[in-house]
Amino acid sequence: MSQISLYIDEDAIARDLVEAFENANIDVLTTADVNKLSFTDEEQLIFAREQSRVIYSFNVGDFCRLHGSFIEGQKSHSGIILVQQQRYSIGEQLRGILKLINTKSAEEMINQLVFLGSYIRAE
Repeated sequence: MSQISLYIDEDAIARDLVEAFENANIDVLTTADVNKLSFTDEEQLIFAREQSRVIYSFNVGDFCRLHGSFIEGQKSHSGIILVQQQRYSIGEQLRGILKLINTKSAEEMINQLVFLGSYIRAE
């Protein structure tokens, strides 16, 4: 089983958050890294799948809708992690991601939608 690699979308790009993930040896790629700023959410989700990366976003509404659309249309994605950005500090997000990565493999994330809050609150 392989470890989860993240693709951080435009809504969640914060240099401090990305640096915290990188410093924890989490494999992170951002929309800015691959010049995909302003691409649609669906295009981002498809790119993440092509790269075998789980998308990490604060855009709860759109990605919940896209997840449902993909599942209903029998299209696959590599996984979605959603975070309510104002609710959690960078440290809390980092602890939640580390807990998630230690709990699930990349293969177990396929076609899954996960709210990071459940990994932050579960102590």
